Amino acid sequence: MAGNGGSWLSRRRYGENLRLTNTAFPHWFTPHFHQYNDREDSMPVDQHMLLALIAPRAVYVGTASEDKWADPLGSFLALKNAESVYALYGIGPLPATVQPAVNVPVFNTALGYHLREGAHNLTRYDWQQYLTFARNHFGCISNCRYAAIA
Repeated sequence: MAGNGGSWLSRRRYGENLRLTNTAFPHWFTPHFHQYNDREDSMPVDQHMLLALIAPRAVYVGTASEDKWADPLGSFLALKNAESVYALYGIGPLPATVQPAVNVPVFNTALGYHLREGAHNLTRYDWQQYLTFARNHFGCISNCRYAAIA
């Protein structure tokens, strides 16, 4: 789960904005980042570009339906906008062109996303999706001892 500076698009200006983040949590980012308060469009990068830098490695984004501050749709759009870089490595797009319904995770060999019901938190459901994605991407991990969570 992430808020501003996480996986969602700052330039969308939805939910938690840079000014709020930099004021409430000034220690999260360098003081230089504060110059973009109320000036998100002037930022040299946005989160979809940072997600694209992870390519061709696996990345999974989890969001929550009631977490409007963290902009679940913006997180999905950021991941979708990173797909073009993954395509350079022969990795296909997510099997969804629009944000999936609540509790319907989508993933391919390297990209994954879910929107779970509820508020900003890290829940059992989130862990189940992350581990399912990891199992599909990496195979059995740590002698599959995580199976008890599923």
